[in-house]
Amino acid sequence: QVQLVESGGGLVQAGGSLRLSCAASGSIFSINAMAWYRQAPGKQRELVATISSGGTTNYEDSVKGRFTISRDNAKNTVYLQMNSLKPEDTAVYYCNADVLSIRGSDWLDRAYWGKGTLVTVSS
Repeated sequence: QVQLVESGGGLVQAGGSLRLSCAASGSIFSINAMAWYRQAPGKQRELVATISSGGTTNYEDSVKGRFTISRDNAKNTVYLQMNSLKPEDTAVYYCNADVLSIRGSDWLDRAYWGKGTLVTVSS
């Protein structure tokens, strides 16, 4: 089994910064793409940023220039540095990872989700 555990959420004033972390553990052979999603109250979950195994990144338009996604492959960890936070960034942030693992003689390639970490930005 594979587990993703997020950390780093909290309450911050508008204009402030937070750094989220997500560590993957378990029977991991390799991790392909990793991503951060968020879900605000009453809204659907949306993609915030992605990073490939080679480090190529993509961002949702509203966070471009403010958020930075990065990863440490040796630690199976993905980060999200969030600067210039706005009240509309308030949401539960979820980590997602495409993991290749081995179970006995079988290869398993599937996506896993963390349980989320709450980010609240006050005005």
